[in-house]
Amino acid sequence: MTIYQRILSKKERKENMLAALLDPDSEDFESLKKKIELIEKSEIDFILVGGSTAWNNNFERFTEKVKSLASKEVILFPGSAEQISPLADAILFLSLVSGTNPKYLIGEQVKAAPILKKMDIEVIPTGYILVDGGRKTTVEFVSGTRPISQDDVERVKETAYAAQLLGMKMVYLECGSGAKYSVKDELIKAVKEYVEIPIIVGGGIKDRKEVENKHRAGADIVVVGSAIEKDPSILLKKK
Repeated sequence: MTIYQRILSKKERKENMLAALLDPDSEDFESLKKKIELIEKSEIDFILVGGSTAWNNNFERFTEKVKSLASKEVILFPGSAEQISPLADAILFLSLVSGTNPKYLIGEQVKAAPILKKMDIEVIPTGYILVDGGRKTTVEFVSGTRPISQDDVERVKETAYAAQLLGMKMVYLECGSGAKYSVKDELIKAVKEYVEIPIIVGGGIKDRKEVENKHRAGADIVVVGSAIEKDPSILLKKK
């Protein structure tokens, strides 16, 4: 069974999923080891590896280190075609559908295609939707796109559904790393009622209560990143 098939199976059974995002730009190998030891003992389902600015050689070395330390499956969360490694178990093949920059809608994907063609790695097409988290994030700066206002519920819903119609297998609602606040529960609920594909939610999630609220609102997978860096024990302890 593929990773995506397992995600669909858990979604069907209404089982909440949790992912930890590890960014090569913000980790040293010593702290990484401690963090993965904690993750291994936790309820985390997947480890996402990615960042907006990591150089290719650092990304490859970082992915290799994560795989050597973790037994949990590693999914790439790339910021560009430079962030691809055959060492991972799967890759979120992201298209920034909330923006109009062709580089991140299709340009980087075309560059990545021949690389992935040669790799034995599961590819999961994913529509990436950047919504406003209260401050300018690296994603916004690097991509040159503006996030969608969280008050513009119709546009977010329609963008998510467009991603589904384009054949994408998941939609990722994101406020960006270091966001002031996370995706509103009401917005998650609205998107959940509008699409059939799994919903991933990340960015700005600070504590366990927020994780539970996102799941309750309809997120199939909640991603925690910066919160782990500030306090690794906050979100990863078993209940």
